[in-house]
Amino acid sequence: MKFENTAVYNVDGAIRGMRNPLSSWHRSDSEWRDGVFVIGEADLTLAKKLIAGGTEHRKFLRQIFVSVDITAPLYWWSEFDTYKIGTTANSTSTMHTLAKWPITPDMFERDDPPIEGDEEYWQNLCAELEKLRQMYNETGNYAYFRALKQRLPTAFLQKRTVSMNYEVILNILRQRTNHRLREWSRDFVGWARSLPYQELLTLPDNS
Repeated sequence: MKFENTAVYNVDGAIRGMRNPLSSWHRSDSEWRDGVFVIGEADLTLAKKLIAGGTEHRKFLRQIFVSVDITAPLYWWSEFDTYKIGTTANSTSTMHTLAKWPITPDMFERDDPPIEGDEEYWQNLCAELEKLRQMYNETGNYAYFRALKQRLPTAFLQKRTVSMNYEVILNILRQRTNHRLREWSRDFVGWARSLPYQELLTLPDNS
């Protein structure tokens, strides 16, 4: 599983808008320093208070946007698709590209070290899928392509460019930090914990 091209946007706008309800912009102490937006102590205190207040109070988190390219197995994407609100994804297409390149074991999420018989399984599976791919390309018979799609395991790696916001990420961290699927507890959480402004991605202990 890979995370590439991560970008975070509009932290300054979100912090500015956070003060709109009470027109308290004059109390803001955040600033740009050497091209980096630094959240001031007064703004951070207010932000933490709003975060602790719940989703109806921390609306400003929805205005901190994140874009990232994620390469993950289909079985993980099926769980990520739970988070439909506040996320958008544009994926590579198996319909358009699956038959273009030889199918090899490195196209799948595989554990290291492998379990007994794992290497033989993947070699045999890829040989079967590659045979279907070649038959489709040689004959144009769509039945071979359907068979290829139907036999493709959920460990197949797919890349998606995902946009989401800090509220979504905070919610995922709350729900998935101790998940037994390591793509959540290790990979996604590890990436989320590498994002800037971690103070905004931390709920109080009683939440």
